[in-house]
Amino acid sequence: MPTDSNAWPAAAAQFDYHPRTRVVFGLNAIERVGSLAAELGARNVLLVTDRGIVSAGHAGRVGRLLQEAGLSVCCFDAVEENPGTRCVEQCLEAARRSNIDTILGLGGGSSLDTAKGCNFLLTNGGRMQDYWGIGKARQPMLPLIAVPTTGGTGSECQSFALITDEQTRQKMACGDPKAAARIALLDPALTLSQPPRVTACSGIDAIAHAVETAVSRKRTALSLLFSRESLRLTLAGLPRVLAAPDDLEARGWMLLGAAWAGTAIENSMVGAAHSAANPLTARFGIVHGHAVGLMLPHVVRFNARDPAAAQTYAELACAAGLAPPSAAPAEAAAQLATLLQGILDLARLPASLKGLGLAPAQIPGLAVEAARQWTAQFNPRPVAVADFESIYSAALSI
Repeated sequence: MPTDSNAWPAAAAQFDYHPRTRVVFGLNAIERVGSLAAELGARNVLLVTDRGIVSAGHAGRVGRLLQEAGLSVCCFDAVEENPGTRCVEQCLEAARRSNIDTILGLGGGSSLDTAKGCNFLLTNGGRMQDYWGIGKARQPMLPLIAVPTTGGTGSECQSFALITDEQTRQKMACGDPKAAARIALLDPALTLSQPPRVTACSGIDAIAHAVETAVSRKRTALSLLFSRESLRLTLAGLPRVLAAPDDLEARGWMLLGAAWAGTAIENSMVGAAHSAANPLTARFGIVHGHAVGLMLPHVVRFNARDPAAAQTYAELACAAGLAPPSAAPAEAAAQLATLLQGILDLARLPASLKGLGLAPAQIPGLAVEAARQWTAQFNPRPVAVADFESIYSAALSI
């Protein structure tokens, strides 16, 4: 039996791995979208996307490829960033008008989440609030094809839709195995159209997913494999993509790393950095990837006081070439936190809450909201309101 204090929980945690999503990866893989949809029995496809993706030409190209395969296509292109219940209901109206049998989400996490949310309501009825939690859909759902155009959220490999309640501004995680995409189609060329800020924020989000899933209370030996490989790919890929946006090899690393991080989330969960980030997005409009990347180093330092979490962080740091295997766990974890903080500078994003206009008086309210977030319960260290106040304070004026 392993004697390492961190190895035991991950190795002993039970899991039942049932891959629900076929992953198709490669340059120009989008050319296969028509045949892949036809394999699922598609005839009438709802294409869910946003106007930026339409302007980039991706939606028109995908629509033509589907039509060339003999499929009928209708397009909902009004997806909003951090989609709310109203956005999902508007998508639902488009789906009902067109008698669809398949849904294709094209874009970033917002498009994929909207597509999943529409699928919940179209097939099972009710409101998004009815599906807040896990496994609340009672009826089968339509086949979903997820085509990400960012290397970020990993939503293409998750069965959760993150939808904001328009009334409470609470982000609802609505998960069900039936909501998972049947196919995730990953084409690095589609990510070339990302604006630099989107590239940075989505890439930081993927890195945060890899780090948080590695220490989550729900981690298993399987999820750790995906977390570690995701971090290896994304830490290598993001600096290259930021320096050379046309680097397709690095774009591929980011896209695949994001998908593996999404797979890690599906088999584990994120933690306090996401809990702290969500109120920043909801209350101040800070882009999610930036918010979670800003909070992550401080959460790593907080969690590293737990010996098991420190050991896992050390293993991540060692795998990333930041520290030798002989380094003390606390020292290696500190080096990881420093690297994560430096990524914000590399991406030319403010690294402090003060730099984003926040003041000390706002911290208590943020801490209360963060402690209420669903993901806080999966953090390796128990994290209460007072802890979040300390974490936010650390992030305020570094």
